[in-house]
Amino acid sequence: MILGFGIPSGGEWIIVLVIVVIFFGVGKLPAVLGQMGKGVKAFKNGMNEDDSDTTKLKELETEVEMAEAEEVKGRTTTAS
Repeated sequence: MILGFGIPSGGEWIIVLVIVVIFFGVGKLPAVLGQMGKGVKAFKNGMNEDDSDTTKLKELETEVEMAEAEEVKGRTTTAS
């Protein structure tokens, strides 16, 4: 059921594999799959970098808030 909403079954995967082999050839198939693997790995690394960037941003925001609180506290102490 390739055109439907279901997951392809065994026979349909064989048809897809035959079409891929005809399109790319047997010799190029490992190179194509290797490039797909590298693409997936790069995507995962990019997602992890986004998570670390968000964490760093939160840490910086916390530091800024603490510095602002100290500054306000210092002004209040000197103004009294």
